[in-house]
Amino acid sequence: MTRSEVFYGKIILFGEYGVIFDSMALTIPFAHFQGTLSFPDPYKYTDLDFAQSSNRQLKEYVAYLKNQYQQKSLNCKLDFTSFEKDIENGLYFESSIPQSYGLGSSGALVASIYCRYAVDKIKSSRTLNGNEILQLKEIFSNLESFFHGKSSGIDPLNAFIKFPLLIKSKSEITTVAIPRNRDTGNGAIFLVNTGGPGKTEPLVHLFVEKCKHDKYFRIVQNEFIPLNNNCIENLLSGNLDEFFNYLEQLSDLQMRFMNPMIPYHFQEHWKNGLNTKDYFLKLCGSGGGGYLLGFTRDFDNVRKYFKENDIELITVFKSSKS
Repeated sequence: MTRSEVFYGKIILFGEYGVIFDSMALTIPFAHFQGTLSFPDPYKYTDLDFAQSSNRQLKEYVAYLKNQYQQKSLNCKLDFTSFEKDIENGLYFESSIPQSYGLGSSGALVASIYCRYAVDKIKSSRTLNGNEILQLKEIFSNLESFFHGKSSGIDPLNAFIKFPLLIKSKSEITTVAIPRNRDTGNGAIFLVNTGGPGKTEPLVHLFVEKCKHDKYFRIVQNEFIPLNNNCIENLLSGNLDEFFNYLEQLSDLQMRFMNPMIPYHFQEHWKNGLNTKDYFLKLCGSGGGGYLLGFTRDFDNVRKYFKENDIELITVFKSSKS
């Protein structure tokens, strides 16, 4: 087998939960975490238990996909002969993307399977048109259903295209460029590790149940989604003063109305950002654990704070001083 392509994890900067009600969303590929299809090799250091576990999962996955294909519910054609032969030869997904941390571990796997085994596949390119992007999204939604029961397809789409994606609505997705040099100070986007994985399904269920109550749903529709969309629009246009203004409001709203999604032991750090205005935290994915996403214009101070509290911080983006 030739060397497989590497696929990155993803970060949803904005749009978690809101996309359920067709809000905007902005996702980026994150090369710090990545994965690739591989085979056990005596000449490289491999976690054999992990490789064997991954291989067993791929056996279950290919059986699921074949059943979907036989029921005519698989919306792309795969080379099952090659796929199954490779699995028998020990194929596994070698990945540094932590599972259940909201960083698209299954999305990267799905993208790698499509890239390697899809027949007549759509090739990855930044110049893909809207129809091709939506077609890929539907294919990936279908392929990722094994892992989540129901998938939007966004995670594998982002892993496959490898460019930031702006989801304007369920029927309009485009690649975008995020301005990188508008803030010449000490600004940064970062991840903070809450210390344990999160579980998406029960939290999404809780959110949907809460939205059945008129008061909560009005907050989502009239406050949460507009703040989310304003953050995206101002970030993409480089209006950082406005961006941080809306971000502060979004962080405060999530603390007050999405409190169950924020790990209890981390709420003091979330509130500290709101009180000092040194940084603002928001959910990264469904929350409940995993990573939280942070934004700051004083990264040196933020780094010092989290180091003093013995909390892992990972830089996503750092402004360059001019």
